[in-house]
Amino acid sequence: MATFTGAERAFCVFWFEETKSATQAQRKFCTQHRKEPPSRPTIYSWHKNFVQTRSSVCHAKPPGRPRVSDATVEQIRESFVRSPRKSTRRASWETGIPNVTVWRVLRKSLHSKAYKLSIVQHLMDANKVVCKEFCMQMLHQTQDDEKFLDSVIFSDMDTFHVSGKVNTHNCGTWGSENPCVYLEHVRDSPKVNVFCTLSKERVYGHFFFMETTITGIVYLDMLQESLIPQLDEDDQEGRIHFQQDGTPPHYHEVREYLNTHFQGRWIGRAAPIAWPPLSPDLTRLDFFLWGFVKDRVFIPPLPANVVEL
Repeated sequence: MATFTGAERAFCVFWFEETKSATQAQRKFCTQHRKEPPSRPTIYSWHKNFVQTRSSVCHAKPPGRPRVSDATVEQIRESFVRSPRKSTRRASWETGIPNVTVWRVLRKSLHSKAYKLSIVQHLMDANKVVCKEFCMQMLHQTQDDEKFLDSVIFSDMDTFHVSGKVNTHNCGTWGSENPCVYLEHVRDSPKVNVFCTLSKERVYGHFFFMETTITGIVYLDMLQESLIPQLDEDDQEGRIHFQQDGTPPHYHEVREYLNTHFQGRWIGRAAPIAWPPLSPDLTRLDFFLWGFVKDRVFIPPLPANVVEL
């Protein structure tokens, strides 16, 4: 694409004004400058800009975004100080300020970020100490055997409520620092308990418990009849380390069976490798599988009862 200097543009505009003909202006341009002339629409555009500005043959620079006043910034700041968990659309509706302006002021002027709420278990100081000790033990295990974690079969049980789950996408809070806000949710709606195990290569399960209370006998029956035969089929060399959470229903009836079957190769409450209680998101099921599954189960319309769930 050819470029033209300001003097060349002014030359074309002058001769167009004189002759009232873009073609004549092109001919004059060729004679004077010995180069390909601008197109007629280009000459028309230059002339139009000159007539509008009375000073320039170039396109006028578009006006920039208007500066947000200090009063507007302060109004938005006060709005979120009063209620930091509101959405930008809600703040826009309350203040009458465009939503895009609210968002820009929060990010650019007030240096705030949107943080999502996290649903967590309450941990005592003693829980944190035991958890750290377990992590150190796992680090030592992996130093002695680089493939140790590949042999661990992680297990967990989660509850699926008919009422669905808390959608933390819509539970946000604005602030210049992470406020570490948490949200509690009700867990007494109709439900089904799901047990699942996950190795490096595959998922074992899901195993469903329709019982309101899961006893050690029910859990042991599931292990003996369903899960352990599958594990034994894949574990010809006897390397599997089975991990289970230390919830009370699994404690008395199951411990002796696991000691006999795995011969020291299991992780859990009072196990050869002690599993810390209330472990926050340490397993693949905690930080991946359950969220992945629930995102696909709780797609509207939500199930009306346990059978549909």
